[in-house]
Amino acid sequence: MTAHIQQVIEAEGGWIGFDRFMELALYTPGLGYYANDSRKFGQMPASGSDFVTAPEMTPLFGRALAVQLAQALLATQTDEVWEFGAGSGALAQQLLEGLGDSVRRYNIVELSATLRERQQQHLLPWAHKVRWVDALPDVMQGVVLGNELLDAMPVKLLARAQGRWHERGVISGSDGGFIWQDRITELRPPQEIAGEHDYLSEIHPQAEGFMRTLVDRLMASEKGGAAFLVDYGFPQAEYYHPQRHMGTVMCHRAHQSDDDPLADVGRKDITAHVNFTAMALTAQQAGDDYLDGATGPNAKSVGTLGYCSQARFLMNCGLLSALETASLPERAMGLKLLAEHEMGELFKVLGLYVGEPWHALGFAQGDRTHTL
Repeated sequence: MTAHIQQVIEAEGGWIGFDRFMELALYTPGLGYYANDSRKFGQMPASGSDFVTAPEMTPLFGRALAVQLAQALLATQTDEVWEFGAGSGALAQQLLEGLGDSVRRYNIVELSATLRERQQQHLLPWAHKVRWVDALPDVMQGVVLGNELLDAMPVKLLARAQGRWHERGVISGSDGGFIWQDRITELRPPQEIAGEHDYLSEIHPQAEGFMRTLVDRLMASEKGGAAFLVDYGFPQAEYYHPQRHMGTVMCHRAHQSDDDPLADVGRKDITAHVNFTAMALTAQQAGDDYLDGATGPNAKSVGTLGYCSQARFLMNCGLLSALETASLPERAMGLKLLAEHEMGELFKVLGLYVGEPWHALGFAQGDRTHTL
């Protein structure tokens, strides 16, 4: 992996932006973290895993989410689900069990051949419903789901030093590894950062590009659909708070975290928090751009169904009722989904519609759309 990235750096003039480095480290076929055969998902490091996501913690997550997706399928009058980055396949299994006959086809968009194989084995009982694709069709409709999807999309790093903005990139070091190198740039965060202190943060052009593509595909369909994005992140005002001056890029390996993405390349996950304001605004702007005077069946609107903490979303979808009849171990895991110091507050849920607005039950209480 290191040799491959060094060759790319040399071929591209001796310097690459961090987004390019992150893309190579995570997705280079056969070598990148998400493209190699190492185990990623699991509850304990003894299993050889690096981190745990909500569906691996407890099936209660998927069961609660299925309640919202069932309502969304009914509201949009569609029968397809699109899951991006299905991981181990645990969430797909939980949703297929919970949705039953309301979903005719479950589409999984998965770039990793290794993860796709594991998903196919895990989801064998639903082989008649599940379809894997590695590229989006020109037209799609239904309900879209991304659980910890956006955080794994490459980001650009912007660093302010002595009052001047730089793009932080990567060059090859003399010791055979990698080192940082900053270059003056015209790029800026989406809002001005108060103060004159040094500051490091991210912008998310790839995730914004994904949102535009997603909206374009849904807009092109007759019925449109909805999307639910679950991830860790903040609204823009919090994301670019003057005190958050060290950025949000983190790495995960063996259930430990560190902040050095230049070490152990290809053997650990690299993530960044999500700017949910940017995702919502990009989706809405993409809808406006697509319409641009369009009429007829494609004259849809795009907007926000809601935005709230994962805890509030899952409670709105009935998780507390499910906990009442769960076993003690299941309750312990379920409470981790809700607790503020675990996943309940750090993780947020953003819901979007393409078509006509409707009231999504996941945001019935505790909606924070006004903070975006």
